[in-house]
Amino acid sequence: MSSLIVPPILTSPRDDAIKLHGAFKGWGCDTAVVIDILAHRDAIQRALIQQDYRAMYSEDLCKRLSSELSGKLEMAVLLWMHDPAGRDAVVMRNSLTTGSLKAATEVICSRTPSQIQLIRQHYHSKFGVHLEDDIKRHTSGDHEKIGFEVWLDSDVFFFPQSKQSEIRSNSSKSELLLAYVSPPWNEGLEVDRQMVENDAKALYKAGEKRLGTDERTFIRIFCERSRAHLAYVAPVYHSMHGNSLKKVVKKETSGNFEYGLLTILKCSENPAKYFAKNDEKPDSTSQVLHNAMKGLGTDDTTLVRVIVTRTEIDMQYIKAEYSKKYKKTLTDAVHSETSGNYRTFLLSLLGPKY
Repeated sequence: MSSLIVPPILTSPRDDAIKLHGAFKGWGCDTAVVIDILAHRDAIQRALIQQDYRAMYSEDLCKRLSSELSGKLEMAVLLWMHDPAGRDAVVMRNSLTTGSLKAATEVICSRTPSQIQLIRQHYHSKFGVHLEDDIKRHTSGDHEKIGFEVWLDSDVFFFPQSKQSEIRSNSSKSELLLAYVSPPWNEGLEVDRQMVENDAKALYKAGEKRLGTDERTFIRIFCERSRAHLAYVAPVYHSMHGNSLKKVVKKETSGNFEYGLLTILKCSENPAKYFAKNDEKPDSTSQVLHNAMKGLGTDDTTLVRVIVTRTEIDMQYIKAEYSKKYKKTLTDAVHSETSGNYRTFLLSLLGPKY
């Protein structure tokens, strides 16, 4: 359930655009007006405001906001202004270029094929490069290139054991992301029982049954099968082999590769539950928010990403989970870790405490 509070009687997008233009005039920006309007408009309304602003002033509203705002508030407001696919493209770009790949892994592995297709289009339009090329560029450090070469040759044993695991994990991570964003995709609801059983057997042979893990079999099945199909594979695997497929993934893989496989698997079962009530450590949304704010300093990039991307979807649910788990409201936590107009904007998106 969304936490966004939209006024019962809205002004027109044209009037909102005029008020925003007025807020930009003179010395400085009337940030209170910007927040009062944009933090209380849904995605469709924000898009209409941007259209009317461009039509009246021959100027891109996001570019003007970027010139008028700064710091963490600018980051949050600009991310909020995008539509979902555009926002995902921005999150992907930031994640890939900063080397912090967990956000990119989450975005790719939690989206449907049709959503990924839109993300790819937005990515190329915004950044002038294909998403696949950026994934290759930013997930191919020297150790990962070595990993691809020696793994393909099945000869990694001259590396120490810890290095062997690192090589396999990094290579698999790259292959997983590339496979998941590349067509063909399967989004159908049809499920072939015999194929489900075959996949359960193949995953068993690729993991539990052998010494070491055949990561490519996991990548092939997790990336080429539909969510509906994978949702059946997990219980069939358990009934055939007596173990949870999630536990097998955790045992046989590691790092962002493990995180990506688990994200795909959980989203095949229940995507809404994955984002709103994923209690399996360390990936629950409430725990991601908690980790972003605990200790010295705040991980504002993560804080903004989660609040902005979930406000219009299930933030009320996330707030309830946060309060239940940490005995403190998410609103109070954000209030204590932020300040100024940045705080005001985030709290406006979060809505009431409960």
